[in-house]
Amino acid sequence: MKIAFQMDPIGPIDINADSTFRIAEEAQARGHDLFYYTPDRLSYVEGRVMARGWPLRVQRVEGDHFELGDETTVDLSDFDVVWLRQDPPFDMFYITTTHLLQRLTPETLVVNDPFWVRNFPEKLLILDFPELMPPTAIARDLDAIREFKAAHGDVILKPLYGNGGAGVFHLPESDRNLSALHELFTGFSREPLIVQKFLPEIKNGDKRVILVDGEPVGAINRIPGEGETRSNMHVGGRPEKVALTDRDREICAAIGPLLREKGQIFVGIDVIGNYLTEINVTSPTGIQELERFDGVNVAARIWEAIEGRRK
Repeated sequence: MKIAFQMDPIGPIDINADSTFRIAEEAQARGHDLFYYTPDRLSYVEGRVMARGWPLRVQRVEGDHFELGDETTVDLSDFDVVWLRQDPPFDMFYITTTHLLQRLTPETLVVNDPFWVRNFPEKLLILDFPELMPPTAIARDLDAIREFKAAHGDVILKPLYGNGGAGVFHLPESDRNLSALHELFTGFSREPLIVQKFLPEIKNGDKRVILVDGEPVGAINRIPGEGETRSNMHVGGRPEKVALTDRDREICAAIGPLLREKGQIFVGIDVIGNYLTEINVTSPTGIQELERFDGVNVAARIWEAIEGRRK
């Protein structure tokens, strides 16, 4: 198949952690042809969705992990699969790319399906499963956030469309910084905030469960660094081996059919204790860590699902 990757610049990536690199590596091993471009090179021109980029080859060599062919402009409708893999922020630039890529479907398979990526941002899709999530409020209004904090005491406050642990604050019951943080966030953004009851189980880790076409294939645990509440690997969280629990499987059984129906082939959910806290569909990570810990070739599972859909 002809495969295009819409992703952030490939040069700086960590080839031992980056999930897109591992997916591209597996595609190449399966005989597929690769093409790479960054999202700013996506365009719509007179009825065609175009991208300016390069034929791509990858190799697992530190500092020499990719080779580009001659720069060219392609019609993405000529490709069998297009990967939507740039990282958030989930802003209007990101949303515009989903509108353009949606025009390729269903003839070209876009992974994950851009219509539902746009409508399933990480911290909003969980609202469809209130029985699985911790007490949560989404608001820009300071009084509404104050009332939620008064009801639950110890809370986590974070940007609704943030990622990678950026801007996440733990506000214990005694904390007096809510108003100042609200001023900070609303001073540079018109977006609401999300506030959730603090889960003390975070000290035992924030589990990333990976689902392929709606089915769980494994999990890794992410342990917060010393003095940190956040467990994201972007901010120093330490990955460790962990098994799926009965509760994890119960959560996956509840959300899996919807993910599969809506074309969300590669998804990473976050579970703290017994609670689902996020459903990551934009650019989930963790497959290389899972492969090292459990020997599960998640990239192969992903391509088996894609090849099955293409048939």
